[in-house]
Amino acid sequence: MKLKTGCLLEYYSPYDIPLILLLTLYKGGEQTILEEEWTVEPPVPTTVYVDIYGNICQRMIVPEGKFVFRTSAIIETEESIAVDFGANIMLIQDLPDETLLYLLPSRFCESDQLSSKANDIIQDYFNGYEMVEAIRLWVNQNIKYQYDQSTSSTSALNTLGMAVGVCRDLSHLAIALCRSINIPARFVVGYLYQLDPMDLHAWFEAYLGGKWYIFDATQQFMTGGRVVLAYGRDAADVATATFFGNLQLTNMNVYVEKY
Repeated sequence: MKLKTGCLLEYYSPYDIPLILLLTLYKGGEQTILEEEWTVEPPVPTTVYVDIYGNICQRMIVPEGKFVFRTSAIIETEESIAVDFGANIMLIQDLPDETLLYLLPSRFCESDQLSSKANDIIQDYFNGYEMVEAIRLWVNQNIKYQYDQSTSSTSALNTLGMAVGVCRDLSHLAIALCRSINIPARFVVGYLYQLDPMDLHAWFEAYLGGKWYIFDATQQFMTGGRVVLAYGRDAADVATATFFGNLQLTNMNVYVEKY
């Protein structure tokens, strides 16, 4: 399916502030970028670099006053997600080098403290895909999706204790549970067609049988129409905006339309 996506960010800056944006679409995977553009107002010098996860980042200095960043793209992506209940856990020694990073605890995913909980959830399952799906469904059914209950510092353990959170929090918990039973899992941020209310979205992927598979703990039945911005260990690696000063977000608008 073809989708048109875009994001508008408006800031107010009291002085010149360095800013790193992560709003350029990820190149590769299951999506093909047909068109993409972005603009900044007022125009400022911008450099682009690729981080250690393959994400495309933009560096700039936001001048004093109002600053506007706009991005738009047309993408071809899968209308449904790949499902394979035959995909199994791989032995650690057989995992590709680049996946090992996603077995480790990270800032928001304390996987070293969640193996007991994970084993309780998967005790009736013996196949890797079934295990991850059981974790996804458990998080979906036991963690209430609700705004204004978590913060930017809420971790997987916090979410488990509070039993409430948003897409970021549910993904962190599911990732930590997967890693605790030696399944590589990574955090994904991007756009989701027909998300309601519309916003940037977070989900996760698990590495099984030599392939990354999509899982979304916020949905009872997972849908396609996903456009990836970035991958990372958790939300700390894929912040939309990282700034070094008192930069104030005054307006944000996200859209995803069928093209």
